Amino acid sequence: MKVAVAYAEAKKQMVFECEVNDGATAVEAIERSGILAKFPHIDLKGSKIGVYGKIIEPDQVVHPGDRLEIYRPALGKPPKKDRAGKEGDGADADDSDAEESKAEKKTAAKQRVAAKKQKDI
Repeated sequence: MKVAVAYAEAKKQMVFECEVNDGATAVEAIERSGILAKFPHIDLKGSKIGVYGKIIEPDQVVHPGDRLEIYRPALGKPPKKDRAGKEGDGADADDSDAEESKAEKKTAAKQRVAAKKQKDI
């Protein structure tokens, strides 16, 4: 049966088509495709694998026409959690603490500027 194996990097994307035996697993199909020779840095144990965007287990049996995708780890920082989603009095206390902290920093900065001006006179 014929399957495809896809892998994408920022500047290079490739899709390899290959023939695999009935009952072949996702990992067997990836190894058979030859993509690991083209991208030797791929770590199948640390990478997630999917079929048409749905995550699968490496030992899942593939079907004719499947497009296996090897996913890279996400780069960058994860998005901050939304504070509006928090419930209870704790969120309000955190907000007021943050406001106090900002006010304290602003006051301290004003004091430093005033002290520097006095020193320069």
